[in-house]
Amino acid sequence: MKKEFAWPQFTKNLLIMVGSRHRSNLKRPTWIIVLVFIVCFFLLAAYIYPPRSSASTCSLFNSQGCSVGGVGRTFNKPPPVQTREFTDKETESRVVINEILKYYAVQSTVPKVAFMFLTPGTLPFEKLWHTFFQGHEGKFSVYVHASKEKPIHVSPYFVGRDIHSEPVTWGRISMVEAERRLLANALLDPDNQHFVLLSDSCIPVRRFDFVYNYLLLTSVSFIDSYVDTGPHGNGRYVERMLPEVEKKDFRKGSQWFSMKRQHALIIMADSLYFNKFKHHCRPNMEGNRNCYSDEHYLPTFFNMLDPGGIANWSVTYVDWSEGKWHPRSFRARDITYKLMKKIAYIDESPHYTSDAKRTVVIQPCELNGSKRSCYLFARKFYPETQDKLIHFFSNSTTF
Repeated sequence: MKKEFAWPQFTKNLLIMVGSRHRSNLKRPTWIIVLVFIVCFFLLAAYIYPPRSSASTCSLFNSQGCSVGGVGRTFNKPPPVQTREFTDKETESRVVINEILKYYAVQSTVPKVAFMFLTPGTLPFEKLWHTFFQGHEGKFSVYVHASKEKPIHVSPYFVGRDIHSEPVTWGRISMVEAERRLLANALLDPDNQHFVLLSDSCIPVRRFDFVYNYLLLTSVSFIDSYVDTGPHGNGRYVERMLPEVEKKDFRKGSQWFSMKRQHALIIMADSLYFNKFKHHCRPNMEGNRNCYSDEHYLPTFFNMLDPGGIANWSVTYVDWSEGKWHPRSFRARDITYKLMKKIAYIDESPHYTSDAKRTVVIQPCELNGSKRSCYLFARKFYPETQDKLIHFFSNSTTF
């Protein structure tokens, strides 16, 4: 006995409907009926047997869109066009960095913020930081890199928190090496999820709870990165950085960063771009040019490799409005409630270019379409300001 082919019920109904309509109206052209049948048959086949391909999982009936490279990778636009052929070392570096950015995940019951202090010796604001940390044990870690002399600590939060340190010279690559040393030590604690670099002249301008939520509830790192077409910006670029670092990618920014764990890890993984800056961005280069790696390495690195992962401003306030080689320093007579409130509620970050016009480019502090206060910390403050600052922190609820 021959086995009869079992048509799907939907197809049977369609054939009955087509036959009935054909008998009731013989004047209608036969080719229209045949065409409708063929189209319906192929749609039915596509629904029952969707295409299966390792390269893509696109389907007319797939409401999730087209996926490339695995589950969860939604294809919204073509990948960026590669303008040149990468070197072997560049390809290797980018593979490692991209894998960390895509797949790294850390389980942490109580995530912590790592406060990393880069200082010559004893911290002049240790009492102020003690006031800031007090009552929030378990939510922060402290690391101190003292480049000249062993610090004398007055706060238990800082005792035993000194890491192995090396001499640091302003404007030299040793500054960046000290930053990497701090990151490496802080990364040893898996609960550290955000990393803040602070100097000996830095102070907090917000209370701990505000700072903690600000940093941990955002998905970006606060790394300053902008274009300065003047002599102290793009004028510091040298062609020996080619091919890995092109002039169009060269950026400038504050060294005082605040970053996510993934970004801290890719800095540890990087040797290619770090060595480019180590050898070709330094004081007294050819043409009597001075290049400072602490102002250019991280801004350029993240602009090239994860521009969407940074906010393009630093959460550490500094006043460059005087137009001098160094920012304004604050003395005890300058410390007022009005000044501290003003710094705490600034919502735009200015970038000063080094061209003849000294153009000021205003960067709104905005994430996800909403403006927010830019700054959590500030510098440069003289040690004599500490007592006044502790008084404001102890008696004001504004911050």
